[in-house]
Parts: sequence; C-alpha cells; structure tokens
Amino acid sequence: MSNQKISVLIIGLHFAPEHAGNAPYTSGLAKGLSEIGYDVTVFTGHPHYPEWRVKQGFGQWILRGSYFSANVIRFKHFVPKVPKGISRLWYELTFGARVFFTFWNRHDVVIFVSPAMISSAMAMMRAKITHRRSQKIVWVQDLYYRGLAETGEGGTVAKMVLTKVEKWLFSAASKVVLIHKRFADRVLEDFSLSGEGTVVIRNWAHVSETSAGANRPLRQAFGWTDDEIVALHTGNMGVKQGLENVINAAKVARDNQSKVRFVLVGDGGERPRLEALAQGIESIQFLPPVSAEIYADLLASADCLLVNELAGVSEMALPSKITSYLGSGRPIVAATSLDGITADEIRASGAGIVVAAGDPESLVAQIEELFADKSLSNSMGEKGVDYRRRELSEDSAVSKFDELIRNLLQVRKA
Repeated sequence: MSNQKISVLIIGLHFAPEHAGNAPYTSGLAKGLSEIGYDVTVFTGHPHYPEWRVKQGFGQWILRGSYFSANVIRFKHFVPKVPKGISRLWYELTFGARVFFTFWNRHDVVIFVSPAMISSAMAMMRAKITHRRSQKIVWVQDLYYRGLAETGEGGTVAKMVLTKVEKWLFSAASKVVLIHKRFADRVLEDFSLSGEGTVVIRNWAHVSETSAGANRPLRQAFGWTDDEIVALHTGNMGVKQGLENVINAAKVARDNQSKVRFVLVGDGGERPRLEALAQGIESIQFLPPVSAEIYADLLASADCLLVNELAGVSEMALPSKITSYLGSGRPIVAATSLDGITADEIRASGAGIVVAAGDPESLVAQIEELFADKSLSNSMGEKGVDYRRRELSEDSAVSKFDELIRNLLQVRKA
C-alpha cells in the first residue's frame, strides 16, 4: 500500500501554534506523516493553552486551514478560566460534541490524543458507529485515572466513572500508544490489556538545541545577575505541578540569604493564586509565556532547569518540558516522587538530580550544591544533550508511527 492511499484523521484538543503540553507532538506527527505522503486531517480546538484563553485571531465556530500539507479543522468549544471540576468536564464535552456531530470523511486510521480523554472517548464512540473499518489508535500522553488518584481531584463516583471510561477507550482501540514503558506497564497491570494491544513510542525533543549560557543579553533583560543561581521552571502552572513547593523554596532562599532565584515562566489555572502566595518574596519571579523563537535561548541562559510535581504524583504523566530541557545543555533539578516516572527519566538521562517532592529546604540546598560544582553541572548538561540525540528523535518517532499504521492496515487487509 503506498503512502498516498493512507488517510489519517488525528483528533486532539491541542495543536500549533500552541507550543506547550502535548500540542508540539500532535502537530509534529501531523507534519511528519504528511511529509512522507499521508493524507492527514486534524480535528482540533482553537489555541488557548497554557493561558486558558483563546489566542487573538481565533475563536470562530469552525476554522479551516493547513499545517504544512495537513488539513486542519478547528472547532469552537468552551475554554475555562480555571480548568477544574465541572468547568474542566464541560471543556472536554463541548469539544467532544463538536467532533461527534461534524462530518467525517473516510479515513483508514483515526488517532485519538489523550488527554483530553473524555472528548477522545466521545470521538471513539462516533468512530465505532460510522468508521468501523478504520483502525483506531489511542495516543496516551497522560493517564487520567492515575491523575485523579494522585492529585486528589474528583470524588469517588467521578473517579470510578472516569476510570471505566478510560478503560473502555483503551479496550476499543486497535492499538494504544504510550510515551513511556512505565505507562505501558501500569496500563497493562491496571486494565488487564494484552501486551499486543500496546506499544511504546517516546515523545521527541521539539525545541532546537542551543549552547548553555549563549544569550547573556537575554539573561540581563530579565534582571538576572551573574552571581545569581537562576532555577527556571517553564510551562503550565496547574495542580499537578504543585508549585507551592517552589514558593516555599523561595522563602527558604530569602531567609537563608541564598543566591538562588526561582523563575516561573508560563501560565495556567493556578498562576493567580501562586502570585498571591509569592507577594513580597524577592527570590521568586513570574514571567509570561515566551515566544517559541526565544524559548531555547531562555532555557540555556538559566543555571538549572526545574521540574516540580505535587507530592504523590508519580505515574500520571511525564512532563513534556523535559524533552525541551534536554537540549539546553543545562542540568535539570526534579522535585518529584523519588520512585516515579519523572525520577526514572532524569536518572536514565543522567541530566540532573532528583529531590523529594514537597521538601523546599532540600530543593534549595541541592541547587546550591549543583551550582558550586561547575564540572558536575556541565557534565549533566552534556549528558542531557546526548540522551536527547540518542533516544528522543522526531524522525524515529514518526517512523515508528508509520510502521505501526502500515502493520495495522496489513492486518485489516488480511
């Protein structure tokens, strides 16, 4: 079967020009498959993440466009100011309803990106009705049921219902693609899926590499002095990031007259509350999201890059920011569960150190120790770049999706 005959529909809430969360991967897959000859259509929302407001120039009821040679159809849906509880549910339901009731062309393969899991389940129901012969791939970026358990959000009934929905979604798929082996092991154990029904395809590094410390003017523009230790956190400011720990670490740095400056770049539902908690603490700084054009230089201009997760979060997600961090040449400091998936990834890469979640004193102390050992800091940065090149190639990931799709279509043909 030639590539020209393969039609793929990708359904996911997030897409370019968003450059945080899972949008770069959905966009990259659409681009990669279209470049090797697939006929790609994307159903997506209007760009709104992580600011949780629709980007200027978007918001139409339906907007048709293109991304490289992929056909992109955007649907208007509800965007909550704070993505929690009922508002989060309505957010996914409205997008799911738009996808469910729109016209679908014939497609050989449909790829459902989760999250958003609820809208993916609604789209799967539609596919089961009208596209029964299409092969169905669920691409899992986060585990919903683990997220509810680990963040403490949602009541008992909500957790039970959403767990059953997620299990049904995975069971309905021809293949479930997971971004890490730990995810695959957890899904196989918790949902009793067969090993043949899952495959691991790693997310890739989508931010260009740059030399550490290459942009001193940028550092100066943000008011960072050369004798400060800048610990930079980027991306979404939500519940699972547990960034109160960073606020508390900034208090420790202030009280100890430490040189550590914590910088939080990005947006999210928790940002207003975090800013209120940080009032009067000079050792922490909030910055708005930066453009994709300067993001890589921003990372390289910091002294270390911070991943922070809520205490108890261990297997619900692998932060997407890590793939970007690994190309910066800077060491990573991960405040997270010591036996969780994020800790595993940092240790496997050799690119940084792991500190227990919710321990602000240790976080400050470890950053200071890392900064004091320039040789170790530089070595970790170099190991991160090596790991990125070796394990997190976009071409390799697209190639694996290509192989998976071809195999599924061969099975259907047989």
